[in-house]
Amino acid sequence: MIHSLSSPALVFDLDGTLVDTAPDLLGALNAILTREGREPVEARDLRHLVGFGSRTMLIEAFEKTGAAVDEARLPGLIDAYVDHYRRNIANGSRPFAGVEPALKDLKAAGARLGVLTNKPQELADLLLPALKMTHYFEAIHGAGRMDVAKPDARVFHAVVEAMGGPGKGAVMIGDSKTDVATARAAGVPAVVVRYGYTPAPPETLGADAVIDNFAELPLLVERLLA
Repeated sequence: MIHSLSSPALVFDLDGTLVDTAPDLLGALNAILTREGREPVEARDLRHLVGFGSRTMLIEAFEKTGAAVDEARLPGLIDAYVDHYRRNIANGSRPFAGVEPALKDLKAAGARLGVLTNKPQELADLLLPALKMTHYFEAIHGAGRMDVAKPDARVFHAVVEAMGGPGKGAVMIGDSKTDVATARAAGVPAVVVRYGYTPAPPETLGADAVIDNFAELPLLVERLLA
């Protein structure tokens, strides 16, 4: 039985934490590589770069498949990549195992849920409705909504305030060193999922807890905010 969580504010990263977006992000990347006469890359080759943005992914992919990308062409390639991804944003992306049942349990126990991602706001606003997940969250905050982004504490506090304030406490749940740095800057506990996209072992990121599955989260939140 999950006890009352006294309305804490739980703030989640999106890519690699709530949703496995790698299939569609890599699909968009391979569409550009194929168009440019390059060989497609496999998920294992660039999965660890999913959270680092389109520019980094394109640069690494071009280096891996031949000559480095021409810097002058990067803006156009990025636009083409984002356009392809936008049009295919939920073809293969799915919530990770256990995510939706845990979100339901957390809400039923009184927690308030929000999303804080460095994914552009426009794309976050397309992805979550496509997966029918919007109703779980009281705030969805993506890159571009403010002049600052994770790990700046101001963006974390802005999301919490949009959710009605911290209540009995707040927690950041993510999969990367950026998410842990955000929590540290904001002065709140950090939880890291083991299955995320980070290239570093999750235990080395400095989080207060590492979980294998979202099913562990409701009781863990109680402990962290006790």
